[in-house]
Amino acid sequence: MNIMTAILAEDEPLLREELREALAALWPELKILAETGDGVSTLRAIQAQKPDMVFLDINMPQLNGLEVAKAVRDTTTVVFLTAYNEHALEAFELGAVDYLVKPLQRGRLLTTIGRLQARAVSDRKAVPEAVFEMIAARPERKYLRWIQASVGASLRLITIDEVHYFQSDAKYTRVVTGHSEALIRRPIKELVDELNPDDFLQVSRGAIVNLRRIESIYRDDGHMEIRLKDSGIKLAVSVGFQAAFRQM
Repeated sequence: MNIMTAILAEDEPLLREELREALAALWPELKILAETGDGVSTLRAIQAQKPDMVFLDINMPQLNGLEVAKAVRDTTTVVFLTAYNEHALEAFELGAVDYLVKPLQRGRLLTTIGRLQARAVSDRKAVPEAVFEMIAARPERKYLRWIQASVGASLRLITIDEVHYFQSDAKYTRVVTGHSEALIRRPIKELVDELNPDDFLQVSRGAIVNLRRIESIYRDDGHMEIRLKDSGIKLAVSVGFQAAFRQM
């Protein structure tokens, strides 16, 4: 297979860096031609560089990702990036091969890479329909409903609804509820894939919050933190995870 080329279009530099590093680890043969942070420069880069594909953020300044995709749909394969999934149907109607929800999960990216590589050796018009069929046939995802955690010398069953947030603590992860704390050995990076993204979001590399427990979000010159109901506990939201909270 010939070396394939790509452009990374993401307006958050840390997220763009994370995507670049993940692609380098999972698909080292892929050649990145350019990185862009707005719709206009992305469109110009695609027209000038003629990449095989573009990883395209939907919410970008000047031109959004959907507008860029409409302009290049007949020449460049598109993988959309976004913190929200409400544009999924429109994305596939525009011929997107796949749709990655931020924050990026490497296991999910690996699936996308497989689809891109399959597209390279198949009819490009047939793939989006195959993606629709794959989505329709996908079994319903089963998310974590309860966990067994250590409280002192005893074990306690904690339902997921009770949890206010999870936080890394040395070799353990703290499970914080409204009235107690417990420890589990499961790391944050594994938990994030087992929790329903409609209920829980990662706010940093070391913390996941229950969205139903958020009272307010504070923003100031790039800094963001959330305050939880009742307890008043504050959790900082790292720059790479802020996109998911912007429209709340």
